[in-house]
Amino acid sequence: MDTPPLAEATTLTEAERCPEVRRMARGTGVLATIGSTAPFAGLFGTVWGIMNSFISIAESNATNLAVVAPGIAEALLASAMGLAAAIPAVVIYNLFARSIAGYRLLLGDAGERIERLVSRDLDRSAIRPENTQEISQKVV
Repeated sequence: MDTPPLAEATTLTEAERCPEVRRMARGTGVLATIGSTAPFAGLFGTVWGIMNSFISIAESNATNLAVVAPGIAEALLASAMGLAAAIPAVVIYNLFARSIAGYRLLLGDAGERIERLVSRDLDRSAIRPENTQEISQKVV
């Protein structure tokens, strides 16, 4: 059984569209992973720095700023590094996600236009003047 030309055009359009969208979306998973896990890495570093501060306090039996400062500095640095990795990754991911969504819509609209044109051409070819004369002769 032969597939109608409109179905072939629809299948071709979707087959052409999918690899391109997949190619564009490549790597966005890595950005999403970095954006969601980097704050936790920063939090882990923060906890590590605070623990080092407590260990320093316990070892020196003093609570002055000179004992606590190195651990607090580690904690703040780890937090800053986690945020410095996460924020750009999330912003870039969102930028790519919006671009890909827009491209998908553009391809979908183009596919619908092609289907409409093919359908219109098929309808016009079914009702040609030579076909109309044959139909009118059969009716009479």
